Amino acid sequence: MAKILIVDDEKAINDLVAVNLKMVGHEYVQLYSADHILQTLHETHIDLVILDVMLPGRDGFDLMQDIVKRGVPVIFLTARNSVSDKVYGLEIGAEDYIVKPFEAVELIARIHVVLRRNHKAANEFRLDDTVVDLEKHTVTVHGQEVEITNKEFQLLDLLVQNKNIALSREKIIEQTWGFDFYGETRTVDVHIQKLRKKLNWENRIKTVYKYGYRLEV
Repeated sequence: MAKILIVDDEKAINDLVAVNLKMVGHEYVQLYSADHILQTLHETHIDLVILDVMLPGRDGFDLMQDIVKRGVPVIFLTARNSVSDKVYGLEIGAEDYIVKPFEAVELIARIHVVLRRNHKAANEFRLDDTVVDLEKHTVTVHGQEVEITNKEFQLLDLLVQNKNIALSREKIIEQTWGFDFYGETRTVDVHIQKLRKKLNWENRIKTVYKYGYRLEV
């Protein structure tokens, strides 16, 4: 679990990010302008900042150097979508640059990548008698290692990173098999069944009717 600072003057966007962070188990602090960012970073341990560029007062680009000095990673989340803005944002130190509108599942995935890269995310996930080591790519049930394919592990990782969030079959295919996958969504169902059986998660991986699946914790 990480503590993430959300800085966005659009309340709907700020709240949307907060809701999704809460669903996957993170804590968050919400700010709607640049006014109190540095004070918040000074007073509160923050693992990651999600930062809009166009803020009242100082803009996000201008704030970067002060945030980077504190060693806190930053993801820009902004409507500014020009290539030059993206390149500039990354060059001044942002870990990632995401353009609005965005999909929540993609945002969460990219947040977790940055947290892992900066060693601010737990590498181990425990649920019931199952332990998933996300770094070593190993899974144990009742202390016994379970044989799991690379694709099954990728699917498991996706479910863990988005726990309590319903994922459509199409999104699971996109995130696990890639855009160039030409198989059927039935492939997802088959792999889900295998994971349920191997991990004793028959009651943990819920089927979302006519949509997809959700890992409930």
